[in-house]
Amino acid sequence: MSDQALKVLVVSTLDTKARETVYLKEKAASLGLEAILMDLSMRGGAQVKAQITPAEVAAETGSSIDEIRSSRERSKSTSAFIEGGSAIALRLWREGKLHGIMGVGGATGSLMATEIMRALPFGIPKIMISSAAALPGLSTRFIGTGDIMLFHTVIELSGLSNLLRNVLDRAACAMAGMLKGETTVPKASAGKAIALTMLGPCDSCGHRVQQALEDRGYQVIGFHAAGVCDRAMEEMIEEGFFEGVVDLAPGGVGENLFGFMRDAGPKRMEPAGKVGIPQVISTCSVNHITPSRSTYTSEMAGRRKYDLDRLRTWLRISPAELRQVARVFIEKLNRARGPVKIVIPGRGWSSVDVPGNPTFDPLEDMIFVEELKAGLEKNILVSVVDANMEEPAFADAVVDSCLSIFPKA
Repeated sequence: MSDQALKVLVVSTLDTKARETVYLKEKAASLGLEAILMDLSMRGGAQVKAQITPAEVAAETGSSIDEIRSSRERSKSTSAFIEGGSAIALRLWREGKLHGIMGVGGATGSLMATEIMRALPFGIPKIMISSAAALPGLSTRFIGTGDIMLFHTVIELSGLSNLLRNVLDRAACAMAGMLKGETTVPKASAGKAIALTMLGPCDSCGHRVQQALEDRGYQVIGFHAAGVCDRAMEEMIEEGFFEGVVDLAPGGVGENLFGFMRDAGPKRMEPAGKVGIPQVISTCSVNHITPSRSTYTSEMAGRRKYDLDRLRTWLRISPAELRQVARVFIEKLNRARGPVKIVIPGRGWSSVDVPGNPTFDPLEDMIFVEELKAGLEKNILVSVVDANMEEPAFADAVVDSCLSIFPKA
């Protein structure tokens, strides 16, 4: 790709940040990048006209810019800009007219720009230059499931002091480096890419499975299954990144059901079945829940618990909840269009589940297993291995199940 072909979409609000955005555009041009400005101005009156105007963004949603700006509901206005901007960005990428994307903004501008960034596939360089990056709770909202670089300006995005020029210079140089430097294509060869969920309490199992599959020629991509990365995995499955899934830690399914901290969204454990790729499922963390301590009920406070560290506590799930989660598994997996195997450790579902720990209860875990067996389609095999999840024998059983249904590497 020649330098002349490198096009970067710059998303900003030119009614408030025109000088700063134009400076970023000019700096990008000095580095051989062509910046295309998308203006999401909420009020109008921008002194600089963007290549993609607010009116064009609004029209993409079937609305007019006057309708959006006259609305008293700010959330609806921002949602319209996000919808229109996302559609335009995605179309530019599909037409080969977008190779990277940058955003410039405070809290609202960052929320809109990063939503647009997340509409683009994994692997496209994304940089958000934000004065609100460090506000509590917002950084995770900005990044979400996207591969976004969040660049905290520290100073306000107002005026062109030497300090702010330095920030914008570094951001432009970072984008130029990502676009001009040699990078690996973010896709494995056909038949080789396998998604793997992992979590600290099943880390040994995860690494052993990963190594065994890599030794046989697969590319294994791990996802930390704490509610965000496993949600991103599901999105990437839908986009066609993978040919198989090893879901060691699907606890986000139950967490979504109950609204707890590792909630991985309503689609968790569905996309693989929808696209028809093979799945091997296990149960790390499924028998524990993680409600926020501020939401503990008196009943929760009295449950058996295990402190992972000073910040994280796992509570033992109840028998009724085990049955509820099993029924959600059944509903999701019975719709799968591809092969599914479930492999469950009979002597503890993680490193937390060992004799002496207060939440260890393999007999109670069997409530979940029996519920699964009773409700799953006959072609979905549920096997129980006489081992703890972190023992080599269990990882070996998972690998055997993978090799029996995955495409050849």
